[in-house]
Amino acid sequence: MNEDPTASSPSKILVVDDDVVIRQTVTAALKKAGYQVFNASDISSALSTVRREKPDLMLLDISFPLDYANVGGPAQDGFFVVEWLRRTPEAEKIPIIIISSTDPAKYKDQVPAKGIVACFCKPLNHDELLAAIHRALGAKTSVGQPA
Repeated sequence: MNEDPTASSPSKILVVDDDVVIRQTVTAALKKAGYQVFNASDISSALSTVRREKPDLMLLDISFPLDYANVGGPAQDGFFVVEWLRRTPEAEKIPIIIISSTDPAKYKDQVPAKGIVACFCKPLNHDELLAAIHRALGAKTSVGQPA
């Protein structure tokens, strides 16, 4: 019998990464663990999905290719998304886990102040990622789940 703690009311997770392989592999691991998963390949779709789906947690890449439609606009990277979320009442408390090929030490000073709960360097260890998600969602998952 599958004793998946998220089965009764699956938490919604948004995976934001421009790499299709990362999105597909992470999505498969999250669905197997019983989560409802949404994907976004760019910042614009990530922000739209947050408004529409109101995810419980976000997995967010930091680096995105230049958006030529927004040349002259603000620099848009993963931290742009974080800033937007923190100013949006319905999204300001969404836990964020960074998934990036960039060394987390590069932005470690920004992490605590922005409400980022964990950082993972690619390639991702899915077991460690799932454990971090479980910890971050804590109270939103079913009773009887280990802390």
